[in-house]
Amino acid sequence: VPPNLLDSPIPPNFLKNPLIPKNPILLSSHPLPKFLFPFLRNIYYLCKFEINYHQELLMISFNTENVAMPQLDFEGIRQWIDKVAASHGYRVGRLSYIFCDDPYILETNIKFLNHDYFTDIITFDYTHGDRIGGDMVISLDTVRSNAESIGEEYDRELLRVIIHGVLHLCGIDDKGPGEREIMEANEDEALKLFCI
Repeated sequence: VPPNLLDSPIPPNFLKNPLIPKNPILLSSHPLPKFLFPFLRNIYYLCKFEINYHQELLMISFNTENVAMPQLDFEGIRQWIDKVAASHGYRVGRLSYIFCDDPYILETNIKFLNHDYFTDIITFDYTHGDRIGGDMVISLDTVRSNAESIGEEYDRELLRVIIHGVLHLCGIDDKGPGEREIMEANEDEALKLFCI
């Protein structure tokens, strides 16, 4: 523990912290022995660090490039992603979605994957152990044209693509023989977990 933590005063809201047990000794009018102060300070700062660390790990962000933000229940989607990942034995880490137009995803596809064609989603996988993480670029133009070509509602097709990226991070591929059918089956199961 850095020395400055031991030398710093106990924060005024120390006893209000929900992580500190409501110990009668702490709440009594009797002064605490001085030798306990460093120990209690360490507990406080470690708990504070753990809260911040886990909040950062669980962050799922949604951003746009050249398009308006789709009208979706993003809090519901965050919970849904967490549920789907858990059903595959994974925890959710840092996920970043970028909704964009066709020119942006084409540029990304060429620049990073050397693929000169449009696609609905590109997934960059940063998964470590059982905690999924990654950046996902989604072309709303391609999602809309795909939805129209198969007669699907736009919002449902967009949800399918959003969870498609998560399923990739969970280790499900769709390029090899028979893998596309497996991916589609997993997408269908995931969509059942989301109330549209």
